Amino acid sequence: MASAGGGPVRAARRRQTAVAYLFLTPALLFFAVFLALPLLFAVLLAQSRWAGFDLADIEPVGMANFTDLFARGSTFLTPVLTNTLLYAVGTVAIALIGALTLATCLNNLHFQGLWRTLYFLPIVTTVVAVGNVWKYMYAPGGLINGALNGLGLHSVAFLQDPGTALPSVVVVQAWASMGTTILILTAGLKSIPEAYYEAAELDGAGAGTIFRRITLPLLRPSLLFVCITQFITGLQSFALINVMTDDGGPGDATNVAALEMYQQAFRYGDWGIASAAAFVLFLVIVAITAGQLWLFRRKGGES
Repeated sequence: MASAGGGPVRAARRRQTAVAYLFLTPALLFFAVFLALPLLFAVLLAQSRWAGFDLADIEPVGMANFTDLFARGSTFLTPVLTNTLLYAVGTVAIALIGALTLATCLNNLHFQGLWRTLYFLPIVTTVVAVGNVWKYMYAPGGLINGALNGLGLHSVAFLQDPGTALPSVVVVQAWASMGTTILILTAGLKSIPEAYYEAAELDGAGAGTIFRRITLPLLRPSLLFVCITQFITGLQSFALINVMTDDGGPGDATNVAALEMYQQAFRYGDWGIASAAAFVLFLVIVAITAGQLWLFRRKGGES
């Protein structure tokens, strides 16, 4: 009897599976067309020479593109990749410290929704608009130098000096990304039970002790998410730098990996080098993300 009834059950399951795959087909096609196929093509290009026109002109070169990236005299490792890491670290550090401070303050204020909306406005503003506004603010006759001159200080060539160009763009990127970080950290602060704070106050703990012993440990999941996403964003950023510094200037002072990939592909027509640089950047992102996960888990285990 069991075997007799098993046939219709198996047939019904097969029909359900077929219907499920039918509904998944659009998503699978989208994945194949816009992710899987470009990834395979990028793997091919990373081992080839191609100017970006005729597919028949693709010339296999093995690992030559990767060796060229790190050959003597190449600018990819220094300053491009170094600038990329400094840009990401600076952006995350400023955005995280600023957002954590503001989120803690906002958590104790009235009209929190209004303040969060104001801090979120840069996120919904286009990168081109943000970059151009700050570019004019950084100009020799701009608002920031005008304020410095009003205080009796000399003007600063923020975007024209190789020593200040990269930090100047880092500040803008951190400011522009702070809204999302504030929202995430505020949500994390809201999830901490008030009973913990009340018990700590009854024990006579000060504000600093409460922040170190209660807020930071319980905020670790939100901090981990913010660190990983902001690092990935910082390592992949190039639009803001392209707008504010005119292709990574002065010189290569603000040139980063994503901008270098764009220039190699669309300006110099070397799609092989651009694809190889993309895979190197991918490995850097994976390594940094894995390191962050390991560090947060280790700290969580120790606490």
